[in-house]
Amino acid sequence: MTTHADISTVTFQVSEADAATRLDTYLAAHIEGWSRARLQRLIEAGDVLVNSKLVKASYKVAAHDDIEVELTPAPESNFTPENIPLDIVFEDDHLIVINKPAGLVVHPAAGVHSGTLANALAYHFQQLSHAGSIRPGIVHRLDKDTSGLLVAAKTESAHESLGDQFRAREVFKSYVALVYGAVKQQSGSVEQPIARDPRNRTRMAIVAGGRGALSLFKVRHSYQSFTLLDVELKTGRTHQIRVHLAWLKHPVVGDEVYGSGRENNVQDVQLRARIRKLNRHFLHAEQLGFRHPQTGKPLKFTAPLPAELREFLELLEAKN
Repeated sequence: MTTHADISTVTFQVSEADAATRLDTYLAAHIEGWSRARLQRLIEAGDVLVNSKLVKASYKVAAHDDIEVELTPAPESNFTPENIPLDIVFEDDHLIVINKPAGLVVHPAAGVHSGTLANALAYHFQQLSHAGSIRPGIVHRLDKDTSGLLVAAKTESAHESLGDQFRAREVFKSYVALVYGAVKQQSGSVEQPIARDPRNRTRMAIVAGGRGALSLFKVRHSYQSFTLLDVELKTGRTHQIRVHLAWLKHPVVGDEVYGSGRENNVQDVQLRARIRKLNRHFLHAEQLGFRHPQTGKPLKFTAPLPAELREFLELLEAKN
């Protein structure tokens, strides 16, 4: 039995004894704390692959099938409260919107059990309720080194409503990314499937049969050897923007996973040094829009670029 609180992606190989079991039933028996209905929604959203292919919940698993499941943290998870400062953009009785700094992990995972946004939210909610009854319902993630807007639910009904909006692609998510090179198209899209890189399981990659992923981009400003992009996510795959922009041959500045070594091609010594000192990638979740889970009212939030990214752009401006 796998405990989902420790990981974001799980893999299984079906045994002879489990052959001919429905996929949703198999997963419910092997992933602790996840209901069959919730797992069915993951399957429908394309977050479950069998032998690197999308299948239905009714699919009968076969012996030796390889199953990969990307889990979104469930609201029932318990987190140790930790007094970590939060930049709160909006809050009411149903949800909270946070401007996350780079370097803060969103959710406990393998090797990271404290110091996360989930721990900070648990402390914040506990202080509000004077009890441990409210738990953070984290609906979506940002990578550790991505800054910007993230929404968490305070109630199970709010979590379900927000989760449904994300699955239905009704949530507006817009990012700012600085990439290497001159992007020639003023606007465009990347629609390429994403899955675990079969050669390196710690990375994601463009993989035939992977989960469908769509990113829209528009040039905000062009610099010599760099381009500032607005990127709208239509899906929410792991590392989606970073993988799609690297596929375009314009990886995100400072991305050591998908653009490693690209800074070595930067001719300006000062810029090259500043990229290395950033200690993060230049990706910021600038805008987030969704319907309030209780009232249905449209909400939209904007988070300005953090100081270290603004200062890098000012240096680029000075050199152009």
